[in-house]
Amino acid sequence: MTDIQRIETGTRMSHAVIANGFVFLAGQVGEPGTSVTEQTKSILARIEDLLAQAGSDKTKIVSAQIWVADMSDFAEMNAVWDAWVPQGHAPARATGESALATPDYKVEIIVTAVQ
Repeated sequence: MTDIQRIETGTRMSHAVIANGFVFLAGQVGEPGTSVTEQTKSILARIEDLLAQAGSDKTKIVSAQIWVADMSDFAEMNAVWDAWVPQGHAPARATGESALATPDYKVEIIVTAVQ
């Protein structure tokens, strides 16, 4: 039987789930209405916090999915992302454009890491 641990569980979702040595994070968003830079910075800080709660860190991220509400914000988001990812630890990554839960959200990031 697989031991599954859930972190910050609510009615609809858990912010992180640990299973078989992997840490799966729900999509993280920043403060609505702030800039792409500020939203990306706050998302990445939140990811670091959730990974720490799960016994992991950003050097152990194996996959990232990034959604931007407008691809014209791609470079701005990437400037923050590139400064945050430790050299030599870039995960597999995909980025796409999508309408997010509210027009005030400009970026959403989902990551999977190992413990």
